[in-house]
Formats: sequence, C-alpha cells, structure tokens
Amino acid sequence: MTTTALVENTDRTPTPTAPTGSPRRRDVRNRHRWRRAVTPVGLLVSWQAASQTGFLPPEKLSAPSEVARTAWRLARDGTLGVHLLDSLTRAGIGLAVGGTLALLLGVVAGLLRLGDDLVDPPVQMARMLPHLGLVPLLIIWVGIGESLKVTLVALGAFFPIYFNTYAGIRDIDERLVEAARTCGLGQLARIRHVVLPGALPSLFLGLRLALGAAWLSLVVGEQVNAQTGIGFLMMEAREFSQTDVVVLGLLVYAVLGLLSDLAIRIAERRTLQWRRGLQAV
Repeated sequence: MTTTALVENTDRTPTPTAPTGSPRRRDVRNRHRWRRAVTPVGLLVSWQAASQTGFLPPEKLSAPSEVARTAWRLARDGTLGVHLLDSLTRAGIGLAVGGTLALLLGVVAGLLRLGDDLVDPPVQMARMLPHLGLVPLLIIWVGIGESLKVTLVALGAFFPIYFNTYAGIRDIDERLVEAARTCGLGQLARIRHVVLPGALPSLFLGLRLALGAAWLSLVVGEQVNAQTGIGFLMMEAREFSQTDVVVLGLLVYAVLGLLSDLAIRIAERRTLQWRRGLQAV
C-alpha cells in the first residue's frame, strides 16, 4: 500500500462524535435550557422596574409582584382552582371531540379517493370562515351554555389536525408504498408500517397548532355568558378594573399553552426517535 493510499484512508476516517446520551451532550442541552430562560426573566425584571418607577401605572398594568400576590390569594382561597378546573375540562372535551373528528376525516380523505372527493371540498370551504366569527350563529344553534364553549374549542382544534393529517398522508413517497407492496405487505400492514410513521410528524405539528387554537377559542367562549372559568374571572375583574386579576388570567392561559406544547414536544421526541432533523448551531 502506497503512502498516498494511507493518507486517503486517514482522511476518510469519520471524526468520532459524542453519543446522544453522553454527559457532554447533556451538558450542552442543559446550558441551552438555561439560556432560553434569559429573555423571559429579563422581561419580568424590566416589567417590575417599569412598574416601580411609575413608567407603567398600576391602573394600566399591575406589577409582577402584585400579580403574584393576587395569584397566591386566589389559589389559597380555592377560587383559582375552581375556575382553572372548569377551563381545563372545557378544553379537554373540545380537543377530544374536534381532534377525533378531524383525525377520522383526515384519514378518510387522505387514504380514499372517494373520501377525498366527498370530504375535502366542504372542509376547504369551511376553513375560509373564521370560526370565532360564527359565535352569533352558534348561539342560535347550541345556546349560550357549556355547549357553546366546547363547540368553539372543537372548531379551533379541528382544522389544524385535519389539514396536517391529510397533508401528512398525501406527502408520503409513493415509492415507499410500492416497495412495501412488493415485499408482500397487505393494505393494513402498509398503513401501519409506512403510512402511519410517515404521517406522524405532520400529525404532531397539527396537534401543536390545534392546542394554540383551542386556548384562543376558549378565551372567547368563556367570555360569553360564563359563570366559571379563567375567561369569566377576567371579565368579572374587568368590570371592577382589577388589572392584576386580568393579567393573572392571561398568564394562566399562557402557562397552559406553554405546558401543553411542551407535553406534545416530549411525546413527539419519544415517538419519533428514528427521525433526526436539523440541529441548531
């Protein structure tokens, strides 16, 4: 073997990288998590400083310390827990109804040509309508009780899940399906081993978008003839100019949205361990 060949072989040797679960990689991930907290903490500090210096009047925007005291007071007497539980119940029922219906129709439209012809056109037409603009019509149809809140959440969750399920199925490479058919896999086996794994990334994206739309819909729904819920708490506080309670309600919605998105991210990371995307540098 010549010296040139030895040099070429040496150059082609891959550079060893740290395993995914190595201490070095874990340290890098931990540093990134702390770095992501810098901006929120900086905003809170700036907010508190602006309130203490009088730049932000308390009647316009309460200080974070005042909001924290209000949260502790409402949590201690049980008021916050009651409203929070009712909001979570409405969001859960609406997500279950809208998400299940969207998933079923998305699979039917994505897998079957007849389903595509019958299901997709009316859904495409309906998505052009802002579902929050349907509140007056929904009041006539389902009343102003709990059904209105759940229906708004279900509508908000339906469209992101349907379209991402439909797109995830249709974006699967046809060659993969043909290869599975050539290997002797039946229709159900192809759906299980090819279609479902290929559509999961889009489905998780749709679920994350649906959660955001669901919380937005819940905010609007709980301001229409509600007796409980975070939205009702905010509306009642607005009548008495209690900006600390209004800000607390907004923060609760924000935290709920953040936690639900984090749960979906964790489920996506564990379910799609085989899928490696671009890593930020």
